[in-house]
Amino acid sequence: MSLLRGEPAFFDNLHEVLLPFSNEALASLAAGQLVSLSGTLYTGRDQTHRRLCALLDEGKELPVNLAGQLLYYVGPSPARPGRVIGAAGPTTSYRMDSYTPRLLELGLVATMGKGARSAEVRQAMIRHGAVYLAAIGGAGAFLSKCIKKSELVAFADAGPEALFRFEVENFPAVVINDLAGRDYYELVAAASHCEK
Repeated sequence: MSLLRGEPAFFDNLHEVLLPFSNEALASLAAGQLVSLSGTLYTGRDQTHRRLCALLDEGKELPVNLAGQLLYYVGPSPARPGRVIGAAGPTTSYRMDSYTPRLLELGLVATMGKGARSAEVRQAMIRHGAVYLAAIGGAGAFLSKCIKKSELVAFADAGPEALFRFEVENFPAVVINDLAGRDYYELVAAASHCEK
């Protein structure tokens, strides 16, 4: 049975987490854990990150308070008639690595995308008490069904790279980096005796 059809071996073992994270929920996450996210999260890709940091450089207020929030690296496609949103799969996280430590300083507690983070970002996550999650790559159409509401927050001219607020329900992800600094990719590589 395929993952997109709801393979029980995956979906029956998800740890349910409400967003935004409580301190207890954040602390309970462990590298390699499968989670099901429900609640509010924000989105942002390259353009949103550049603009947020430009606002900070200018001493201006950001359009949203990122403290305690999760930022999902996604550029959703347009919604078809009758749908909340189009495909909403993760984009490659390392493209946001140069901006992430600065946003973590503002209290951002979680990011979500695909692929590994840089050593600098991992150290910043440990320093600021943040985690990193991976969404399912290549499953944008499936993940869009977990998004119950989409609201444009800022940077409308950026199109799909604008800043959105999503209401999600049972959105599946994997914890890659936890508060203890463990990295799931490294754990898997060590267990399989292969290199990252």
